[in-house]
Amino acid sequence: MKKTYLLLASALLVGFTSCDTARQTQDVETQTPVSQLADGPVPVGAVMSKNGLRVFAFNNSQNYPESQLRLNTPPAGGVVEPGPVQFDYTLSNYQLTRMTPHSNADHLANSQQGQHIHNIVDNEPYTAHYETEFTKDMTEGEHVILSFLSRSYHESLKHQGAYDLRKVTVGRPAERLNFDLSAPHMFYSRPKGEYVGKDTEQVMLDFYLVNTDLSTTGNKVKATINGTEFVLDRWLPYIMEGLPMGENTIQLELVDNSGNVLPGPYNSVTRTFTLKPAA
Repeated sequence: MKKTYLLLASALLVGFTSCDTARQTQDVETQTPVSQLADGPVPVGAVMSKNGLRVFAFNNSQNYPESQLRLNTPPAGGVVEPGPVQFDYTLSNYQLTRMTPHSNADHLANSQQGQHIHNIVDNEPYTAHYETEFTKDMTEGEHVILSFLSRSYHESLKHQGAYDLRKVTVGRPAERLNFDLSAPHMFYSRPKGEYVGKDTEQVMLDFYLVNTDLSTTGNKVKATINGTEFVLDRWLPYIMEGLPMGENTIQLELVDNSGNVLPGPYNSVTRTFTLKPAA
């Protein structure tokens, strides 16, 4: 019996040490097991249907509760020169460039470069980064930088420690930015750009909240999709179905329980994205 245990332990050790070491040197992701049998995003709660559109939340993606992200450079509250600005992150328990192992990757617009970091400056469309060091052009002024970890199909990791929010001064701006880092804020993430063919069937809506959460009796996100309003009361990713080909418009508003938009420069945002049939 002891020999059997020794053989089993040796086999497991070989399996662990034969993992791909060509990726970035960092801790292996700690995963929370989920069902791999689910065929794409699974609705959580009611499916909202209006004017031919279907919207529902899902939460069956792989979870990485131990993953941590920290921006080292530029420093919080620091001053850098305009132009190419160096970004440098500390990352643990998460593998960039790895394909997120879930069937959602087959049903949602999936990056062929794998897991990555979403870098958002002043709530402008994010840039995706597959390494912990890169440069990004920044103009003179005070800027708000949000960074968070993303699955390969662009769904954000939403736990504490998976994001970094800070304000940075670029150059010597004449005006100061009135941004309270401790106030409730919403940042837009997805949808973004163009979706083609199969990727148009289910389009993910994802946003990032800081210093707040959503509930049936508290703050909510009002999503107006091509003029049709949906109220979202859970901070989860959502699936949109029934979108028409061509340009689509979505407005997101972080509101209180009475429907008033919360103070903050990014708590109301409008974006467009495009759906195209397969060539």
